[in-house]
Formats: sequence, C-alpha cells, structure tokens
Amino acid sequence: MSVKSLPNPEDVVRARERIRSMIRETPVMTSDMLDELTGATLFFKCEHLQTTGSFKLRGASHAVSLLSDDCPGVATHSSGNHGAALARAASLRGFRAEIVVPEGAVADKVENIRRHGGNIHFCEPTQAGREAALARLVDQGFEPVPPYDDDRIITGQGSAALELMEQVENLDMIVTPVGGGGLVSGTALAAQTAARPPRVVGIEPSGADDTARSLAMGRRVDDHRPETIADGLRALVGERNLALIRCHVDAVLTVSEDQIISAMERVWAELKQTAEPSGAVALAGIMADPDRFSGQRVGVMISGGNLAVSVLLGALR
Repeated sequence: MSVKSLPNPEDVVRARERIRSMIRETPVMTSDMLDELTGATLFFKCEHLQTTGSFKLRGASHAVSLLSDDCPGVATHSSGNHGAALARAASLRGFRAEIVVPEGAVADKVENIRRHGGNIHFCEPTQAGREAALARLVDQGFEPVPPYDDDRIITGQGSAALELMEQVENLDMIVTPVGGGGLVSGTALAAQTAARPPRVVGIEPSGADDTARSLAMGRRVDDHRPETIADGLRALVGERNLALIRCHVDAVLTVSEDQIISAMERVWAELKQTAEPSGAVALAGIMADPDRFSGQRVGVMISGGNLAVSVLLGALR
C-alpha cells in the first residue's frame, strides 16, 4: 500500500475542526499513586467520559460530517461502541442509523445503541453474518461507515491525541489500546503535528495479538481467533491501520487477561473512574513493562467505559 494514499497529520487537524461541535472535550486526570507505581508521570485522557462512553464518537462524527444532506442514512456492523457512536452522530444530522449487531452481544451495549437512536438488526455472530447483513442495508442505499479501516474514522479518532497534546505539554509518549487500529493509527498521525512528536506505543491483549503478529510477520495475519475479556479489541487490525502503524508507531506490546483486570482495578481505585477492559489496556501495558516508561511523561488513553453495569451490581443485590 502506498504511503501517499494514506491520510497524513494535516488530515487529523482538519477532522478535529469539522467535529468540534459534535463531540465533548474530555478531561485529563493524574494520580500520584499510579505515578509512584509505574515510575512515570501519567496523564490519563478520559475518553470513557465522551458522549456514548468511548472515543468512537470522534471517528463516527467525522465520517457523518462529510456526508451530503440528502444521504438516506448510515449503516455499520458493531457489537457495541462504534454502533452507539454512529447512531449518535447520525441523529445529530437527522439521519437514520441502521446497526447490524451479532446475536449474543453485551446487552448493555446493545441498549446503548438503541438509546442513541440506532435501529438494531441482529445477525449470526460471525464475520460472514455481519457482512451479509450489512450488504443488504447498503443495497437499500444506506452509506456504510466502517468501524476502523477508513480514513474518515482514522483521522477523526486522532483528534483525541490532538486535544491531549494541547492539554498536556511536552509528552514523551502516548499509549493507546489496539483493536482494529483506528485509535492508535490516528494517534500516531496526530503525534506528528507536534514540534517534538511523542512516541506512540500500542497495547493489545495477548489473546488478540493480531497486530503484534502482523508486524512480526511483515504482513496482515488471517488466522485471527480472539479470546479476551477486552471485547472492544477483538477485531482484526485493518489494512490501512496496519500500514500507518508500521510507519509511525514505536511498538505494539501485549498484556495478559490478569494484567488487564489489575489495570481496571487500579483505574477504579486510584482515579475513581469506571473503565471497561479495553479502556484499561493502555495502563496494563505500562504496568507490565515499567522500565520502558519510567521517567517519561506519558499520555494514557482510557478509551471507553461501557461495562455491563447490571452484572457489576448484581453481587450487591
């Protein structure tokens, strides 16, 4: 894939301007306890406090902002956060949002899609089932908006890192989770706009390590069978995302399930915030390899906070 055909840092700047009125500028939090634990100075970008509960609203809003007023509506397949984000972005422009959801998806995330105006179409819980159901909607005239392997999405997601670099000066690194690759590739582009670009490090579950394996093999793997509690990171990395990761990301590291759970506990205990497993993966990577980050000023993306609250509260009833 030609680098010339990929988005560039200026595209992220333009995307950020387009979506300013559609998103929330999320806060940055710090913790002396977590700094002491890791040996780094950590700045947590709280994308779990974004409208719809994740960073996904940024990319979805950017994609929708570029559609013509006579667009009949948008469609995608999603098991959660992207579907809710697209539904929200579409509603702000008065568009229908048709969301294909695999049977067995987390009930709270399905309800989040509905709450933001999405029309649910259940399908078989396979990639083929998702794609077939989406194809039927596209045949009806709805505009497809992929969750990550799309320039509109990548550049929109990068706006979170632009905000972070304005809120916190002189970052040495930015650490993000890696699933399909929209956030990490957008972050890597955004980092290039700084006078002294911070290094970008991606973290993915060891049970969904397709990006790390793809980088090691020199090609995108196709034997992807994810097994992780981080349901937002189970997607196979996108082609365009992988190309940007190769060019601009310093490293992609992996973490275990126990390390993810430990990081969730630390976010809850020290920041008093609720992060879903995917949202705690960046911190898990720092805690797992503190020597890599020690002495550095590090931006940490808490990418989402959409948990099955009913399950969490069940033990209290």
